[in-house]
Amino acid sequence: MSEGIQDRLVRAGFGGTVRRGRRPALVVVDLQKGFTDPGVPIGAEMAAEIEAAGRLVRAFHEAEAPVVFTTIAFAEHAPSAWLDKSPGLDVLRQGSALVEVDERLPRRQADPVLTKTGASAFFGTGLAGLLRAYGADTVVVCGTTTSGCVRATAVDSVQYGFPTLVVADAVADRVRSAHDASLIDVQAKYADVIALEEALTYLTEVR
Repeated sequence: MSEGIQDRLVRAGFGGTVRRGRRPALVVVDLQKGFTDPGVPIGAEMAAEIEAAGRLVRAFHEAEAPVVFTTIAFAEHAPSAWLDKSPGLDVLRQGSALVEVDERLPRRQADPVLTKTGASAFFGTGLAGLLRAYGADTVVVCGTTTSGCVRATAVDSVQYGFPTLVVADAVADRVRSAHDASLIDVQAKYADVIALEEALTYLTEVR
């Protein structure tokens, strides 16, 4: 973030620090084959971000902390205003391999996979209730895309009352400028944007 933008946001009263709880949960947003395969029109190359997300997943497993995955999957022929605007997402239909979690991620059988048809991981899913059932007091977010579903999830997370951390190394976007601008906005108003190593250190401290 340039010094001018940072100063402007601070003067406006944005960019405070999110409190860290003792019971974090990890939400892995839409790291599914349709987005992680650059050979798919809606996909992109994000090997580095998947590796970072994998490190987070392993660390949460080792800490016996909750990990929740999400994936976008539309019912066949179901109408959607989102599909009207983004028809490329029409390939993400229930039963397609493109809605499966990328196998490079070390998901365990016990890790829930919530199916969604909106941008936010909270919209139309039971995520908020699931996190509360886990006793989570902090939500850590990784996944794709930074400017879309990750940002929407971070916004809803704080609106549901969860202090939220977005791991910059583990979120990806098709457009770098959209990625960068979204992280600036999220850091200013909704969540702490932190590096992977900071997230791993935090998790070690609360184990």
